[in-house]
Amino acid sequence: MKITLATFAAVALISVSASAAVLATVNGKAITSDEVNAVLMEGTQGRFSTLPKEKQDELLKRVVDGMITQELVYTDAKKTGVLESQEFKEEREVLIKRIDKQLAAKVWEKQLFDKIVIPEKELKAYYSSHTEEFIEKEKVHARHILVKTEKDANAIVIKLRSLKGDALKAKFIELAKAESTGPSGPKGGDLGSFARGQMVPEFNDAVFKMKVGTITTTPIKTQFGYHIIYLEDKKEGKKMGYDEVKSFIEQRLKTEKFRSLVETKMKSLKETAKITFGQ
Repeated sequence: MKITLATFAAVALISVSASAAVLATVNGKAITSDEVNAVLMEGTQGRFSTLPKEKQDELLKRVVDGMITQELVYTDAKKTGVLESQEFKEEREVLIKRIDKQLAAKVWEKQLFDKIVIPEKELKAYYSSHTEEFIEKEKVHARHILVKTEKDANAIVIKLRSLKGDALKAKFIELAKAESTGPSGPKGGDLGSFARGQMVPEFNDAVFKMKVGTITTTPIKTQFGYHIIYLEDKKEGKKMGYDEVKSFIEQRLKTEKFRSLVETKMKSLKETAKITFGQ
C-alpha cells in the first residue's frame, strides 16, 4: 500500500481547475484537490473559504482521511467478492432508485436557479441600502503564550523584552512551543487572524491597542491564565467596494428569488397532480 498525503493545506480547494493537485494516492489511485473541494464546499454549504485557517486544515485532513479509507474499503470489497454478492446487488438497486430521484431534484433545482437573472440595477440598489453588511471589521493576526501564573509570565517577558524584529518573533515562537499551556503552543502560539470582539474582553482590549511587531510587556490576565501577546499583523477596517461584493449580493438575491420561484412552482405542481393519502 502506498499513501502520500501532500503537506500543503487548502491548495486549489476554492476553485476547480483543469489541472487539479494530487493530495494523496492510494495504491495508485489519485485523490485530487477538485474531488476534495467538492466534498468540502458541499459539506460547508459553500462557506469553506470563510472558515478560520485552523478549521479549514482540520476539515481538509478529515475529508482526505475519509476518502483514503473509502478507497481502501472499496478495493478490499472488490477483492473479497462483496461486489458480486446478492446482498450488494439488491442494496445497489435500492440505492440507485433513491439516487435517481435525488439527482433529478438536484438538477431540477439547479436549472431553475440558473435561469434567474438579477439586473445590475437591483444589485446596486441592494448594495446602497445595506452598507452596514459590507463593513470589513478591523482584524489582527496575533500569537500568544499562555501560562498559569503571573510569575511565569513575567519571566517570559524578561526573556523577550530586549529583542526586536525577526529576533523577537523567532524567540517568541520558540518560547510558545516550549512554555505555552494553550492549544496553539505547538504552532508557536499562532492564533491566526481574528476581528475585534472575537476574543475575551481583556485579551481583545489589549491586542487591538498594540503595534505590529511588539509584545505585551505586562501579562494579560483572563479566565484562562496569563497571556503574553505578540502582534504579527493588523488590518484596518474598511468598507468593501461594490465590485468586491457584487457576486455575494447576486447569490443572495438569486437565492431569495429561487425560494419564491420554487414555492410557486410546487404549488402549481400540486394543483395539477392527483395526490391521495392512505389506502
